[in-house]
Amino acid sequence: MLGANRVRVHSEDGETRIARIPGKMQKRNWIREDDVVLIEPWDFQDEKADIKWRYKQWDVRWLREHGKLKV
Repeated sequence: MLGANRVRVHSEDGETRIARIPGKMQKRNWIREDDVVLIEPWDFQDEKADIKWRYKQWDVRWLREHGKLKV
């Protein structure tokens, strides 16, 4: 957590990006350290991204069991 609704994320392609938590997720979905999130990199700045979804623990388990997640 970096403050001001921003977090540092490590993506599957090996990049570390600064991701923004959108307003609709700020109060409904609390994002913590070691959470798995879906991000969308910005077109004009590759080092920044938007968080689109936060996966729950059972979602992450299902993704790993079915080979959809490399972690």
